[in-house]
Amino acid sequence: MVIGAGQMGSGIAQVCAMAGYNVILHDIKNEFVEKGIAHIQKNVNRQVEKGRMEEGEKEKILSRISPSVSLENASKADLVIEAVVENMEVKTQLFKMLDQFAPDHTILASNTSSLPITEIAAATDRPEKVIGMHFMNPVPVMKLVEIIRGLQTADDVYDTIEAVSKKLQKVPVEVNDFPGFISNRILMPMINEAIFAVYEGVATPEAVDEIMKLGMNHPMGPLTLADFIGLDTCLYIMETLHEGFGDDKYRPCPLLRKYVKAGWLGKKTGKGFYTYA
Repeated sequence: MVIGAGQMGSGIAQVCAMAGYNVILHDIKNEFVEKGIAHIQKNVNRQVEKGRMEEGEKEKILSRISPSVSLENASKADLVIEAVVENMEVKTQLFKMLDQFAPDHTILASNTSSLPITEIAAATDRPEKVIGMHFMNPVPVMKLVEIIRGLQTADDVYDTIEAVSKKLQKVPVEVNDFPGFISNRILMPMINEAIFAVYEGVATPEAVDEIMKLGMNHPMGPLTLADFIGLDTCLYIMETLHEGFGDDKYRPCPLLRKYVKAGWLGKKTGKGFYTYA
């Protein structure tokens, strides 16, 4: 079962169905689930058009995905992957409910990009069966799954999630439970520093991105990447790092705060460091 039918959740559901798993795709409204399934259909249709997938295989993949708007459907799941908004209160409330509906053997995984797995696990009566399974965006393309052990995560649960990740044609990498894990602990301060460079008038967003692309061989500049991630998400992760470590090197740039307050959240709103049609 995948909770959350947005960009991340629908991507996770797609790769699970492609790997042969039956998937329950859940969200709070039918329209959200339908939109997620439509996104999956669009992705697999593209694969057929490019000759990478047979029509029959596409139909099999889509037939493995069932819609859900009731959390009680967790009673049918062996693994639940949560991919909802990056907010601790929302996640802990959800895990409390999943703990009631899911069978005792069910593993509860979170796709959180920065929040402590140990704290999420503490909301349940099965902390040993709670684990972080951080996919990268876009899920069908990106190979990495960052697997985060909470304080009480059992070894057999880790082994299962590692095996599932490999079945999804992903590369699992183990990290321990610290704010931001590894991916965002390194990436977000780099993005934040790039924003500081613009804020201080050192260079334009275009110049910063060109330097990192041509000089450091990054496929995408940090400010373009920030726009794609969502500046609100970048700010939230920086705040999580700042609070979690208590170190001012993680202080979010005031320009990042200003853009978020203005509603300039990047590609999804049409404006961030760049303007999108």
